[in-house]
Amino acid sequence: MTLEIITPGKELFKGEASLVQLPGLDGLFEVLNNHAPMISALKAGKVKIADAQDQTQYFDIRGGVVEVLDNKVLVLAE
Repeated sequence: MTLEIITPGKELFKGEASLVQLPGLDGLFEVLNNHAPMISALKAGKVKIADAQDQTQYFDIRGGVVEVLDNKVLVLAE
């Protein structure tokens, strides 16, 4: 799936990912390939990414929203 993590100041990540773990308001949740469409609010925490080479990366965010649609994940983070 394609993943973009964007903050007001810069783009943190853009590329292919096999897994994204996000800090939702009610706890952590994961998005995998072919996930159902959704929109969710995010709280402060770490975004975990397993990229196309199965390398794990982490990004700190202060909150935001995520949209999942047609194998594209867009994170608008603070």
